[in-house]
Amino acid sequence: MFRCWNLLLLCLVYHSGITSISVSGEKGGNITLTCEHETNKIVHIELFSEPGEIDVCQDEECSGRVFKEGNCDVVIKNLSFSDAGKYILRMYYNNDLTELERLIRTYQLHIHDEITVKTGEELKMSVLLSNADKVEKSSSGEWREVWSRTDGVQSDRLNVTDGNLIFKSFTASDAGTYRVLDSKEKTLITVTITESKEKLDTEQHRNWIVPVLVCLVILVVLIVISVIIWRRRHRAHTQVPAEENQEPPLGLEEL
Repeated sequence: MFRCWNLLLLCLVYHSGITSISVSGEKGGNITLTCEHETNKIVHIELFSEPGEIDVCQDEECSGRVFKEGNCDVVIKNLSFSDAGKYILRMYYNNDLTELERLIRTYQLHIHDEITVKTGEELKMSVLLSNADKVEKSSSGEWREVWSRTDGVQSDRLNVTDGNLIFKSFTASDAGTYRVLDSKEKTLITVTITESKEKLDTEQHRNWIVPVLVCLVILVVLIVISVIIWRRRHRAHTQVPAEENQEPPLGLEEL
């Protein structure tokens, strides 16, 4: 049935207009691809990404993650990094002459996220998509390449495994903003990484706790030594008179 419907669409006269729209969404959130078409005579919509056609539910009550809203808008729920990239929305509608026409909208979906990491922890980011060409980090207002599909990672502190960019042991110098670009320099993903304040507080506590503990240990040692010296002197002072009192008086011996 669906195949026959496709053949029918191909046989009908259509008109196509292509408009590129930039869309940005937060990882884990929702995004709407607005069709910007007010006609209520739309009979069919199709959504495509680079991997292929996407199944679009007809309303948000569907169990799927992608559904139609209103006249022809498409909502994508629970965004992930893998959703970033180019989308094409095809809308088929009846014109005033009852002929079926086609309208095309293209979208460039950008996913952004914020991550807080503790110093020393491993950080794994699933940002190396099939259409990712390079990863850059913002440093002193300039973008510096840290990975590319042709040259790999630019630092021995980074690893790449199964589409993941991995920081072996996160440090304060790794914090910053990273972006993933495709081969046409279009931004796919932006991730802002900050160092955990909880870890910083722990480090600060450690910096002053250690010297305090050392001082306490030294103080305890000095107190113990002082007590030992005092006891020895006190014992020597009390033992000398006792020994002198044990000698009998001179007058008694003569008697």
